[in-house]
Formats: sequence, structure tokens, C-alpha cells
Amino acid sequence: MKPTIHVVAGIIWQDGRYLAVERPEGFPMAGWWEFPGGKIELGESQEDALVRELREELDITATELSFWRELEHEYDRYFVRLYFFHVTGFDGELKCLENQRMEWVDPGEPPVLEFLPADVAVVEALHS
Repeated sequence: MKPTIHVVAGIIWQDGRYLAVERPEGFPMAGWWEFPGGKIELGESQEDALVRELREELDITATELSFWRELEHEYDRYFVRLYFFHVTGFDGELKCLENQRMEWVDPGEPPVLEFLPADVAVVEALHS
């Protein structure tokens, strides 16, 4: 039986656009785009995990976040259950602490970045 990994992801909004980050070299699935976030640690709430992950990845503190949707995706060796949050407020200045590239994406335009397969349905929903 494949394990399930529980992951939070933040759809960070600014000026009507959302933030996409590219998985850096040395990370699994490097070169694919995703929403910032990461694994939920044992005993951690989804919200706490997202706040921690955004601090670790981007040096910001989410101050306004709301749960949007949950989905599950099957990869070859595991399932990933993703919990997506809209992040509409944060403190701090965005910095790429893991050497990842960032892009602000206009949901009014067709998507052009290659998102992780687990994120494609969310990207499509944001652009519909």
C-alpha cells in the first residue's frame, strides 16, 4: 500500500495575481512549478503548518488565510493529500530562501508555467 503525505499549499495573492514558485535543483521534481507550502508535521494543524512553511520558504508570516479546497493525487510511489489555502495577507518581504524562482501569475491569462501534476486542477480552477 502506498503511503499518503499530507501537504499544505498557499495560494498567495497580491494585486490580483497569485504566486508560483519553481522547485529548485536538488529537490524532488525540480523544475516544476507549485504553490508554496510543504508537509504537515505530526501534531501540527494545517494552518500552523502553512504559516511555518511560508516562513521557512519565503520569509513571510501569513496573517490572513482561509481554507479553499482539498484534493488527493496519486504519484508512482505515494499519494499526496493537499490542503489549499488562499493567503490574502502577510507580513514581511518575500525572499526565496531555498533558491527557488518566483512568478506572479495573472489568473485572467492562460496558464503557461508547468505546474506539478497534483496542482493542475487548482491552476485550472483559478483560471476559469
